[in-house]
Amino acid sequence: MKRFISTALTLIVVAVIALAGNPVITFKETTHDFGNIKATGGPVTCEYKFTNTGDAPLVILTVSNGGCGCTTPDFPKSPIASGKTGSIKIHFNPAGRKGEFNREVTVKTNQGKRVKLRFSGVVIP
Repeated sequence: MKRFISTALTLIVVAVIALAGNPVITFKETTHDFGNIKATGGPVTCEYKFTNTGDAPLVILTVSNGGCGCTTPDFPKSPIASGKTGSIKIHFNPAGRKGEFNREVTVKTNQGKRVKLRFSGVVIP
């Protein structure tokens, strides 16, 4: 009897999870090349467009700043419905930098996995 109850509870939990649905963030592109940018030209911005291809609302929990003060993310704070689109903007300030750069930010969502967005370029003094 205990085995039957345990199996029944397990099946109920699996069914509830399956019915709840899963959000899935699908990016059009996950890399961006700024090319050559001037150190004195001010901040530059790239935009990563995505779609929630899952069947539950998508919530972006955090977007890292890439480990430095030169990068600032901008992302939707409201849930993204299934089938809807959104974008994450990354602002990079090249002031005080020179040469080649390769950076990444990490996007954490309620999907349960992290996605890395990469950007690169060359800062001309």
